[in-house]
Amino acid sequence: MKRALWLAIATLTAAILFYVSRFWDFRLWPRDGLFGIEALRPQGGLVAQWLRGTDLAPFELLIWAIGAFLILTLLQKLYDLLNPPPE
Repeated sequence: MKRALWLAIATLTAAILFYVSRFWDFRLWPRDGLFGIEALRPQGGLVAQWLRGTDLAPFELLIWAIGAFLILTLLQKLYDLLNPPPE
């Protein structure tokens, strides 16, 4: 049961990371945003939207990659903390 829960958490995290990246190309909800929230636009690319108008905009992919790596590393550390190896 724990493995199924952690698999679901990892899948959800991957989907969220994919959505905030520039690689999301699906339009699964209307243009007014998910649940009417305009910030959750259907074409994804939220990192580029957040960095638009700043000096960091050209480094959007690098910032996304570093953030994704940190999030996945923290998720792995949390998994290791909550599921110690059997002795």
